[in-house]
Amino acid sequence: MSQQTQPPTPLPAADAAQRRLVQVLFIGVFMAALDSAIVGPVLPALRAAFGIDNRTAGLLTTVFSLSSLCSTALMAYFSDRHGRRPVYLASVALFALGSLCIAAAPSFDLLLVGRVIQGIGAGGIAPVASAVIGDVFTAERRGRILGLIGATHGMAFVLGPPLATVLTSTLGWRWLFLVNLPVALVVLWLGARSLPRQHSLASPGPIDLTGITVTLLFLLCLVLGISRLPDSATGMLLWPWFLAASGLLLAALVIIEKRQAQPLIPIDLFANRQLAFAYVLTLGVGFSMGGIVFLTTIATLAYGVSVEYAGLALLPLVLCSMVGSMAAGRLLNRLGARNMVIFGFGLLTLGYLQSAVPQTGFTAFVVASVLVGIGLGVVVSGALRTIAIDEAPPALRGTAQGLINIFNAVGTLLAVTCISAIADLDGGELTGFGHAYLGLGLSMLVMLLMAFGLKRKSTESTVESTSVVSK
Repeated sequence: MSQQTQPPTPLPAADAAQRRLVQVLFIGVFMAALDSAIVGPVLPALRAAFGIDNRTAGLLTTVFSLSSLCSTALMAYFSDRHGRRPVYLASVALFALGSLCIAAAPSFDLLLVGRVIQGIGAGGIAPVASAVIGDVFTAERRGRILGLIGATHGMAFVLGPPLATVLTSTLGWRWLFLVNLPVALVVLWLGARSLPRQHSLASPGPIDLTGITVTLLFLLCLVLGISRLPDSATGMLLWPWFLAASGLLLAALVIIEKRQAQPLIPIDLFANRQLAFAYVLTLGVGFSMGGIVFLTTIATLAYGVSVEYAGLALLPLVLCSMVGSMAAGRLLNRLGARNMVIFGFGLLTLGYLQSAVPQTGFTAFVVASVLVGIGLGVVVSGALRTIAIDEAPPALRGTAQGLINIFNAVGTLLAVTCISAIADLDGGELTGFGHAYLGLGLSMLVMLLMAFGLKRKSTESTVESTSVVSK
C-alpha cells in the first residue's frame, strides 16, 4: 500500500486559498450534476434532430451511467497514486472534451462517443473532490463543505430543466453542452492555482491491471444484468447470465485484490466495520434516490396532476433536500455521523411509507415529499462520506470515496429496476406503485435499523487532514 511522504501542515482554516478551493470543487461537481439534469428535457430535440426513437435516445443515459460508474473506480485509484490535483483537472478536461464532441456531433453515433467521454470525466469529479476535502480541511469544517457539495444535485434539478427549455428554444440544443466549455475553463484555471500539489508517493508500484480489467467487467455485467438492457425478447434470457457472470467476477476480484500489493479495490477496507456499514447504507441512499424517479407518476395517477406539470410536484422535495443537506452539514460535527444517518433514514422511512398509502388529498403527497426531501438531504449531506474520510487511511481516501459513488449508483439502478418491475406486475397502475413504495419504505426501515450499528459520536474517528499541499 502506497504512503505519502512528508505530509505538509494544513492551511489555516480562514485562509482565502481554502475558500477558492471550495469554489473550484463546488463548480466542478455542480457542472457535472447540472448536465445530468438537462438530459431529460433535451431528449425530444435530439429525437427530432437525429430521427431516433425513444429507445435509442435512452442510450444517452445508459452509456453515460456505464462510463461514469466504471471510471469512478479508476479515477479514485489514480488520485491515490498520483495526487488529487492532476486527476481532478483531467476529469474536468475530459468532461469538457465530451461536451464539445456532443455539441459538434454530426451524427447520433458520434454524440454517444461524446457522452462516453463525458461520463469518464464525470466519474472522477465527485469522489476526487470529496477526497480533497478530506485531505485539506479539518474535521470541524468538513461537514459544512460536504453538505454544500451534497446540495449540488438539488440545485441542478431546480435549475437544469428551465435552463434546458430556454436554451433549446432560443439557441438550440447544442448550446446546452457548449455552455460547459467556459465553465470548465474557469474550473481548470482556478484549479491549477488553488488545488493542492501533493507530495510524491514513496513507492507507487505497478498498476493493478488485472484488478482494473476484472472490476470493469464486473461493473459492466452488473449494470447490464440489473437494467436488463437487451430487448424484451432476449432480455429475459440474458439478464440472469449477466448477474451470474457478475457474481463470478466479484468472487474472482476478491481473490485477485487480496494478492495485490496496491489493489484497485483494497479488500481490507471492508474489514473495517464502520466502513462496511457506511457502504451498505450508501447502497440504501442510492435506493432512496431511485425512488424519486416515479413520484411524478404517483402524482399523476393518484392526484390527477397533468403530465406537463408533474415535474413541479417534486419541487417541495428538491427544495427540502437542498435545505436538509446544507443544514445537516452544519450539524454534522456537533451531532455526529451516526445520529445524522439515523435521522435521515427515519424521515425516508416515514416519507416512502406514506407514499405507498392511497391518500385523499394532494397535501398528503406534499407532506411525504417534504419528509423524503429532508431525509435524503440529510443522508447525502456528507455523513457517510465523512465516515469514509475518517476511517480510511489517508493514502486510500480517493478509493474510499470512489466506492461511496459506486454503491450509490448501484443502489439507484436497483431501485429504478425493482420499482418499475413491481409496478408493472399490476399493469403500471397506482396499486402496483403502492406495493413498490411499500417495499421501498420497508427497505428504508432496514437501513434505519442498520444505522444504529454505526459508532456513537464519542467513539467516532477524528483523523485530521494531513495531505495539504505546497503551492
